[in-house]
Amino acid sequence: MPSSYVVLSVSLAYLVASLVIGMWPGRKASGTAEGYVAGDRSLGLVLMYFITGATIFSAFAFLGGPGWAYSRGAAAFYILGYGALGFVPFYFLGPRAARVGRAYGFVTQAEMVAERFRMPAIAGVMAVVSVIAFVPYLALQMKGAGYVLSAVTRGGIPEWAGAALVYGVVLAYVLRSGVLGVGWTNTFQGIFMMALAWGLGLYLPHRLYGGVGEMFRRIAVERPELLKAPGLAYDGSPWNWGDYSTAVIVSIIGFSFWPHLFMKAFTSRDERTLRRTVVLYPTFQIFLVPLFLIGFCGVLFASAPDKPDQILPHMLMNMEIPALLVGLFCAGALAASMSSGDAMAHAASSIAIRDGVVRALGATPDPHRQRTLIRWTVVAVMVASYVVAVIYQGSLVFLLLSAYGAVVQFAPGVTACLFSRRATGEGVLTGLLVGSAVTVLFVAYPELKPWPVHAGIYGLVPNLVTLILVSAFRRSGDPEKDEAFLSVASG
Repeated sequence: MPSSYVVLSVSLAYLVASLVIGMWPGRKASGTAEGYVAGDRSLGLVLMYFITGATIFSAFAFLGGPGWAYSRGAAAFYILGYGALGFVPFYFLGPRAARVGRAYGFVTQAEMVAERFRMPAIAGVMAVVSVIAFVPYLALQMKGAGYVLSAVTRGGIPEWAGAALVYGVVLAYVLRSGVLGVGWTNTFQGIFMMALAWGLGLYLPHRLYGGVGEMFRRIAVERPELLKAPGLAYDGSPWNWGDYSTAVIVSIIGFSFWPHLFMKAFTSRDERTLRRTVVLYPTFQIFLVPLFLIGFCGVLFASAPDKPDQILPHMLMNMEIPALLVGLFCAGALAASMSSGDAMAHAASSIAIRDGVVRALGATPDPHRQRTLIRWTVVAVMVASYVVAVIYQGSLVFLLLSAYGAVVQFAPGVTACLFSRRATGEGVLTGLLVGSAVTVLFVAYPELKPWPVHAGIYGLVPNLVTLILVSAFRRSGDPEKDEAFLSVASG
C-alpha cells in the first residue's frame, strides 16, 4: 500500500511547479483587458494546441471517463465520438471570428454577436447563460481535484480542503497572468497528462490481467453487458440509442461554442495557426483511450470505490505499487483538473465583465480598470463554483452533459452572426431565450421529456425555429453595417 506522505509530497511539488510556470508569463502581457483576456493576440501553434486540448482534457477525462467505463461500459465511448468531431465547426467559424476580432477589437464571443446585430441585450443574456454553464463545469474540476487528494491521503485531506488547496494555486496564477498563464500551464500540464495516461493505461491491465486482450476476454465472460453498445444507463439498465446519439450530437454542436474555446479565435497569432490547431486537435482524443482501459480494469477489481468516479485512485491506493507512481498519477489528475479549471475561471470572468458590464450595461471603465474588475470576478466565480462542488454529490459526467445543454444554445446565434444576411438581433435574442428556457425545464424535470432525447436538443430546435421566424418579420435596421461586418468575416 503506497505511502501517503510520498504521494502527497509529489503532488505538492507539482502544484509548486504549476504556480511558478503560471506566474512567470504575467510579466510579458500588457496591463490592459486585451492583454489579460486575449494575450495581446500573440499565441502561437504550440500554446494554441495545448490551451485547446488540455482545456478539454479535464478532471472529467481522468475521473469521469474511467468512472463511466467502469460503471457503464461502452457508454463511455460517446466521449470519443464527440471529441473527434467536436472541433470541426470551428475550422469554419474560427477564422471568420478571428478576422472580425482583429478588425473590431473583440475578445469574447458575445460582444461579437452583440456588435453584429447592434443589440447589447444579446451580450447580457449570453453572459448570464455562459456563467451558468461555466459554474457547474468548473465545479466538476474542483470536485475532481478534491476526490484525488482525499483518496490518496485516505481521507486525511477532506475533499473540500483538497479542492481549496488546488484551486488556490489556480486562482493565484490566473489573477497574475491571465490567458498567458493559462496557456503556459496548459502546455506543461498537457505534456504531463499525455505521458501519464498512456503509462497507467498500459501498466494497469498488464499488472491486473496480464494484458489488455485478457482483460476484455474476462469482462466478456463475467460482465458482457458492459461491452454491448450503447452501454448502460444511470440505473444500470441498457442505455437507449436516442439518449446516446443525442448526447453525442449535443456535445459535437456545443463543443465549438464553449465561450472559453471560442475565445481562442481572438488570441491566435494568425488564421493559419488557428486552422492548424483545429486539424491537430483530434490527436488529443488518443489520450482518452488509455483512460477508458483503466476504467475497464476496475470492473473485476477485488473491491469497489464509494463512487464510480473514484475507481482510478481507488485501485492505485489498494495495490502494491510504488508510492512514486501513485504520486505521479495524483499530479496527473490534478493537471487534468487545473488545465480546464483555469481556462474556465478566466473565461467566465472575462465574459461577465466584457459582455455583462461593458457591452450590455454600457459601462465605460478604462482598459486597466476592466482588468481589475475581471480579476475580482475570477474570485467570485471560483467561490460560487467551489460551493457547488462541495454540495453536489452526483456524477461528474452528468454535470458536464447538463452544462453542454446550456452552451449549445449559442450555436444558432453565433453561426448566424458570421454567415447570415437575413438573421436579426430580435431573432437571435428571442431564440436564445426560448431555447435556454426549454433546456433548463427538461434538465430540471427530465420526466417531462416525451422522448429519451438530450435536453439540449429540445432547446435547440425551438431556438433555431424562433430565430428564423422572428427574423423573417423583423428586418435589419442597417443592412450596410451588416454587409460590412460579413465582408470582413469572409475575408
